[in-house]
Amino acid sequence: MTFPLNRTAQLWCGLWLVVIVAALFTRPLLPMDETRYLAVAWDMWMSGNYLVPHLNGETYSHKPPLLFWLINLGWGVFGVNEWWPRLVAPLFGLGSLFLCARLARDLWPGKDEIAALAPLVAFGGVFWSLYTTLTMFDMILAFCTLVGLIGVVRAWRGGGWSGFALMGLGIGLGVLTKGPAILLHILPVALLAPLWGRHLAAGSQGWGRWYGGVFAAVVVGAAIGLAWAIPAGMAGGAEYREAIFWGQSAGRVTSSFAHARAWWWYAAVLPAMVLPWVIWPPVWRAVRGMSLDGGLRFCLAWVVPAVVVFSLISGKQPHYLLPELSALALIIVRLLMENGAEKTKKAWDPVLPGLLVVAFGVALGGLHVWPLGALASKLPPWWDLVATPWGMVAVVAGLAVMVTGRWPLSGRVAVLASLGAAMVVAGHFALAPVLAAVYDLKPVAMKLSEWQRAGVAMGNYSKYHGQYNFLGRLTKPITQIGMLHPDTVNFIRDFPDGKIIAYHAKPPTRAQPLATYRFRSRLITLWDARVIGENPGLAER
Repeated sequence: MTFPLNRTAQLWCGLWLVVIVAALFTRPLLPMDETRYLAVAWDMWMSGNYLVPHLNGETYSHKPPLLFWLINLGWGVFGVNEWWPRLVAPLFGLGSLFLCARLARDLWPGKDEIAALAPLVAFGGVFWSLYTTLTMFDMILAFCTLVGLIGVVRAWRGGGWSGFALMGLGIGLGVLTKGPAILLHILPVALLAPLWGRHLAAGSQGWGRWYGGVFAAVVVGAAIGLAWAIPAGMAGGAEYREAIFWGQSAGRVTSSFAHARAWWWYAAVLPAMVLPWVIWPPVWRAVRGMSLDGGLRFCLAWVVPAVVVFSLISGKQPHYLLPELSALALIIVRLLMENGAEKTKKAWDPVLPGLLVVAFGVALGGLHVWPLGALASKLPPWWDLVATPWGMVAVVAGLAVMVTGRWPLSGRVAVLASLGAAMVVAGHFALAPVLAAVYDLKPVAMKLSEWQRAGVAMGNYSKYHGQYNFLGRLTKPITQIGMLHPDTVNFIRDFPDGKIIAYHAKPPTRAQPLATYRFRSRLITLWDARVIGENPGLAER
């Protein structure tokens, strides 16, 4: 083994730092998710109500409060800023890499090379390195999953009740992160212990004691979640109470209309989530010689039930399976080490991953010169803003990786992991002009802040996601109008000097707005309320 654990840890920390710095400097907070979550944290900060999250003055039941608490904790230390909230989830992503290494050492004692390389495989996946830059919940959930599963292994290995306590802690923190979904990532592994337990070295349990400990861990996790949910439900009212106790669990499983997709959808997207490893020949050669030890059985008991259960739930998003990417990384590295990938080196092994990145770079670099024909008229108006020279970075990286086929395994894994990070960095810089021009809502938010400080009432025509609240440091809610008649008429009657935010696919022709901003492929327009009143239907999309 040519890469000891401390050196690979330095490498994955370095790659993480490069990717995060690139994200911080090249893109704004992305609507609607990132801006929404910071609006909830901002509402919490202003009100001092840390028990019941609110969005735009109304209770927010879609997510538990852990992310919002952590954001407020950082604001309490550093003051209110934008950079700290954007670091919270990425820091959990970095911590997940260290926990992935820790779990590898627990599953395969004495095989430190697995612990050294598995985090690189995880972070080197383009999906992981991209998603770790986002202010979302699933990277925190991945961290909680790893905490709980380390507890499962230690409980099996005879760690006493401390292992089950650690499992309960992972479940509890997961509940506070994203609700009962954490059970789908941890509980199946513990329940399937008969399939992996007897194959895991130095483990022995009586089944009664084992399942009693698993039950106790679930109780501990539930108690941690309920310590917040019960007082929050009492304080938030009946509707909020029903939402957090039902809507976040069974309600979403049985009737999820958001992101509804076919049952086979994860089978189609999961390979893309583990690029470039899925097209690296040594992985497939290793799969052909696979024999299942206890650690591999453990990881399969982690991945397979999660994929099956999430496939049966109508609402599907790629990041729902983010916690399972650590398991896939562990599986890949274990197979590579077991089946002689160090010795079976072939010069053409890195060609496919290299060609993938070269193709990405060529496509990016030629965006403005490809003969697109009729397709050109259907492209969004910001298409010409893409910084295509960054495609050359990807081309050079892809070509460079092709000469590493004879390198030691640790070096080849390190290069491919760096290649995935390079794609994410190049993508960020290439899209930076686009993000600044049509995704940055700060100019709109600052105008609204100016009006609010002057005492002007404001209404948002259509559903409002809180996207301006934090960016403009707004201290009062924006009224949502245009949803139920006669809310728009009532707003104009009550606030004839107010302002209205509207959204259009094309520039309005009947009147001139106070200001117009580009947002994605649409326009954000700001109006005097009386102008909307004098032109019925003007605010409609």
